[in-house]
Amino acid sequence: MNCPACQAAMPADALFCNKCGQRLQDSPGAVPGPAEKMRQARATPDEPETKLWSGGFSPKAMIGYWLLAAVVTIGGVIVGVFATAPTAGAVWLLVGLLSIALWGGLGLYYLYLRYGMSYELTSQRLIHKIGLLSQTTNRIEVIDVDDVSTHQTFIERLLGVGTIKILSSDTSDPMLIIRGIDDAKRIATMIDNVRRDERRRRGMYIETV
Repeated sequence: MNCPACQAAMPADALFCNKCGQRLQDSPGAVPGPAEKMRQARATPDEPETKLWSGGFSPKAMIGYWLLAAVVTIGGVIVGVFATAPTAGAVWLLVGLLSIALWGGLGLYYLYLRYGMSYELTSQRLIHKIGLLSQTTNRIEVIDVDDVSTHQTFIERLLGVGTIKILSSDTSDPMLIIRGIDDAKRIATMIDNVRRDERRRRGMYIETV
């Protein structure tokens, strides 16, 4: 037989090429190295991909912003009520413009988060889509996920929503932030369990730091 690397002629029972050192075949009982383990893990036949969860930004995650906008608006109205002539007209105009800008900006921000981002978790991938008119779809293999964490403000804890932070070795999304997710802790645990199951299925070891 010939060496696949340098094409040198080798005996049929040779394990290594005596010219370039290329491994030709595995010896009985040989323990594969890290690179070979990774290759075997990637070559594991895929199981049917199952959809586990899909979701997006929850309206409840905006309640804190709406409350803040209401407080600011009420404060502006109070200032306008106590304003005296001849500045009262200018004060009311300013309050009106600021209120429109504030509520309009929050409305656009909500529409972008609510309808411009969506997520889907399967038994093998985490898929997220970004965009309203044009849309970009990115996919992260769950086997590439390295860490999953959650963050909740005080109001978010009361409402049961939160932010999920995912660190992975995926080059397109090494750090994915998923905001305003209902039952964020449960979803984060689900993602972590899926990636652990997939790594076990492919025979990989998870290092604990």
